[in-house]
Amino acid sequence: MWVFNSIFGKIFEIIFFPFRNMSPWIGMILISFLTALLMLLVFRFTSNQQGIKTVKNKIKAHLLEFRLFKDSLSISLKAQGKILRYNLKYIGYSAKPLLVMIIPLILILIQLNLWFGYHSLAPGQKAILKAELELNQSLLDAEFMIETSSGLIVETLPLRIENKGEVNWRLQAEEAGVHELALTVNRQRIIKQVAVAQSPLCKISPIKIRRNFIDELFNPGEAPLPGNIPVKSVEITYPSQSMNLFGWRIHWIIVYFALSIIFGFAFKGLFKVEI
Repeated sequence: MWVFNSIFGKIFEIIFFPFRNMSPWIGMILISFLTALLMLLVFRFTSNQQGIKTVKNKIKAHLLEFRLFKDSLSISLKAQGKILRYNLKYIGYSAKPLLVMIIPLILILIQLNLWFGYHSLAPGQKAILKAELELNQSLLDAEFMIETSSGLIVETLPLRIENKGEVNWRLQAEEAGVHELALTVNRQRIIKQVAVAQSPLCKISPIKIRRNFIDELFNPGEAPLPGNIPVKSVEITYPSQSMNLFGWRIHWIIVYFALSIIFGFAFKGLFKVEI
């Protein structure tokens, strides 16, 4: 799984590389445009285009019939019934391309969360380092040691939360860079990256998880922990990021889908796609 994540992640690094020092909006507009093109191509080659066109014309015709004969109850009811029937048929024609698109779309969203979901830490900013252990591991008996570069300071001793199987430390960022933090648990060493004062558009991995297909799929930012280690995950609590639209803070997923839909409808005529 990590090989796939590395290759797929490199694609996004190449796409966003020229825009790293620009506003995240530039990268968001670009990836939304590319997603719209992908969706149009998938829709064109996996859907019944003629069937969709015919059904849409039927719906328009019966909408016109409903308006023209709205004073006739029987005709209006028949028109509404036919509109409903053709709408269901339209949904049926759209189901196949939507099913084809759902897997690549999920993979894209997972990657985009690394680029748009979090802010890197600012110098002087504090964060929490969390290590979640296996339930059969005793927190009281476990031994912990942290080594950091000059860009990070560990401010607290380990706080052991037994009911969660979790150990926390408070960190403070000092210098810009992507720093490596070494956490040793019962003599087993784990390396976690910590991003400080990075460019406006940057890839941030908040969590490093143990080797597991599903966990790796949804957390592709860093190479997974070995499967034989007693630690389930190591996480840094980065501040969340949202898109700033004239002072409004909007979640990036909303912006991404809105722009993708706008681009899709704007270019469907150019690609001769019936949606």
